[in-house]
Amino acid sequence: MMRIEHFLKPEDLEEALRADVAAGLTAEPKTLPPKWFYDDRGSELFTEITRLEEYYPTRRERAILAARAGEIAALTGARTLVELGAGSGEKTRLLLDALGAAGLETYVPVDVSGDYLVDAAEKIAAEYPGLEVRPVAADYERHLSLIRGGPRELVAFLGGTIGNMVPEERHAFLSAIRGTLGPDDALLLGADLVKDEKRLVRAYDDESGVTAEFNRNVLRVINGHLDADFVPEAFDHVAVWDPENEWIEMRLRSRARQEARIGALDLSVHFADGEEMRTEISAKFRPERLEAELAAAGYALAAFWTDPEGDFSLTLARPRGDHDSEKTSAGPLTVG
Repeated sequence: MMRIEHFLKPEDLEEALRADVAAGLTAEPKTLPPKWFYDDRGSELFTEITRLEEYYPTRRERAILAARAGEIAALTGARTLVELGAGSGEKTRLLLDALGAAGLETYVPVDVSGDYLVDAAEKIAAEYPGLEVRPVAADYERHLSLIRGGPRELVAFLGGTIGNMVPEERHAFLSAIRGTLGPDDALLLGADLVKDEKRLVRAYDDESGVTAEFNRNVLRVINGHLDADFVPEAFDHVAVWDPENEWIEMRLRSRARQEARIGALDLSVHFADGEEMRTEISAKFRPERLEAELAAAGYALAAFWTDPEGDFSLTLARPRGDHDSEKTSAGPLTVG
């Protein structure tokens, strides 16, 4: 069994769930954080979503990595890859192949699910026998400063997960990563791009209803862990585009007046007929907005890539030093 470094005690996630549910379901309007979609069933549903025709981000990001991994290796000379929210590591293998050929020594996958993480890390260790694999069970939003990387570190935050944060959270998170990086290190950031509203909504409201089941799964998680009695089928899945904030909102809409009891919190939650509860935002970006947000968090752009359709992006950014100008682009952006 592979040794895993733990920064999460078994009770930590339960305490975090209790706090998030108590705060979100007593707020106006009601909200729940998207990280609670992902128990075993939620992870299976999301894997199914990534294979849907409507859901393009996973395919597009994989295409960029397939085309540009060699450039990423050449530009970074990374000896250590730290992947935040590593998951199954499918796309990671494209990076590992290219970085490994250029001298990668250590891979540090970081995720909250210890058992899932060990299984994925063991498979990667078996496939890359010369690579040191050091899995870390941690909440990357809380434990960044505790995660040990290594020389010439590349921190990868893929999948467009940065879009699940509101602007203030993004700034704090990107700044926290910046605080862990040395002058020879870099950040590789995956972000979805603004596009036609109909395509965006379809990606989060597929005809087969998989995303709807994924959305309702957060209620099943609360039922199972907090002794609640939500009826998931009493809520409709809703996906809408917010043009002002340029993000997709996923919501659950109550089909009738109803009440849910959350035993572990001694809390009763009332829903009006048609009341909506936000469960996720997924911000979409324009290149100039990404550059501005990275600059505000202390980065200089090294490269920017998209897939041929211009749907998704990967940005390579370096810590900005005192010698860097206020303009953050390190030469022309690489787009293609």
